Amino acid sequence: MPQTDLTTPRESVGAQARTLMALGLPLAGSHLAQMAIVTTDTLMIGWYDVPSLAALSLAGAIWFIIFILGSGFAWAVMPMVATALAQDNERQVRRATRMSLWLSIIYALAVTPAFFFFEPIFLAMGQDPEVSRLGGIYMMWLGLSMLPTMLVAVLRSYLSALELPRIILGVTIFSAVLNAFLNYALIFGNWGAPELGIKGAGIASLVGSTLGFVLIAFFAIRARPEHELFRNFHKPDWEFFGRVFKLGWPIGLTNFAETGLFAASTVMMGWVGTIALAAHGVALQIASLTFMMHLGLSQAITVRAGRAWGKDDRMQLKAACQAAMLLSMIVAAITVVVFLAIPNQLIGQFVDPNDPHRPAILAIGATLLACAALFQLVDAGQVMALGMLRGVQDTLIPMAIAIISYWLVGLPVSYVLGFTFGLEGVGIWLGLTVGLACACVMMHARFWGRYTTSL
Repeated sequence: MPQTDLTTPRESVGAQARTLMALGLPLAGSHLAQMAIVTTDTLMIGWYDVPSLAALSLAGAIWFIIFILGSGFAWAVMPMVATALAQDNERQVRRATRMSLWLSIIYALAVTPAFFFFEPIFLAMGQDPEVSRLGGIYMMWLGLSMLPTMLVAVLRSYLSALELPRIILGVTIFSAVLNAFLNYALIFGNWGAPELGIKGAGIASLVGSTLGFVLIAFFAIRARPEHELFRNFHKPDWEFFGRVFKLGWPIGLTNFAETGLFAASTVMMGWVGTIALAAHGVALQIASLTFMMHLGLSQAITVRAGRAWGKDDRMQLKAACQAAMLLSMIVAAITVVVFLAIPNQLIGQFVDPNDPHRPAILAIGATLLACAALFQLVDAGQVMALGMLRGVQDTLIPMAIAIISYWLVGLPVSYVLGFTFGLEGVGIWLGLTVGLACACVMMHARFWGRYTTSL
């Protein structure tokens, strides 16, 4: 990267923080709305019965890691479009986004057939037969939703890079509300609909993701018609196909390494027992909701870092990243206090008051939330570092750091603490913390040491 141009106007850390909040808060809100879809599934299925809740926790975690593996092509759009806009190259905006859509379609069509064969896979993983049966049903419907969900992810990244987060927020809120209504009807058989249980939750997710894609595509075209995203969509652009692939596959594997760690922890919780698995699913759902704030800020700093990188301005890059870290740490501190202060109230929202297993789920879940409070700081730190590194289009080394931290450190520590030392769920979650801390330290060392110092 060339020497910074000292004549470039600077923004203070405070000004950068305000810009990041204007972009990051709607993005975080859209992630929260997206998570509300999954949370609604968890909440309503938790009121339906405990085996279905355990099945949803298991199947949802596995589906998400398959989705996140392919989502790297969507995430690659964000820094590429942000940098292209900083260089006033509108044509590259279209080329990058279009080839990301191509790669996402290819990936979705390749993985969807596997979702119809997950019941025996869950059984082979040592899960309860009834949980495996219900999880297999849910996975079939989630598999059908993979294609529209992948396409939504691409257009979300495109609109994020354009700094148009309100469109994303509006469409996601619509999808979340629609999903809630469909869940209420199809899970419990309300309003004359059939009572389908966990199958109803899967159908609701498919309908919501499909309509969500139609809406976000419509608004993306209306917002920036000059980009002509879908004109001559069938024509390949092999140069940008390769560039998106090169940047995107390490992002996908990095995301896979982290979400795979959490999915593996879900499998290990299944070995502890169905009650422990259900409590783990609820606690992880709550922790994931708060994590969406950090994810929104991480994507915002990817965009802002991409803009500074496109202008060859390291001082602006440094100020933006300092502001992002400050905002993220404030959110993390608030979350720690909430998790430690009212764990039973949080966990209790997801379990029927009359369920005989409720006291056990509350007891285990409250303990797990205390562990979640411990890893909030390092979890926030590592996702912010990833956002910064992606902004400067550094994805290969962070991928290696993630794999080492999560799979060679975090997962073995989880197993040893959980089963060798007999700490069970607490040990599994402490292992997650160790892996996240390792990634956090190494990624920050790479970014601050490599990209914010003068040449």
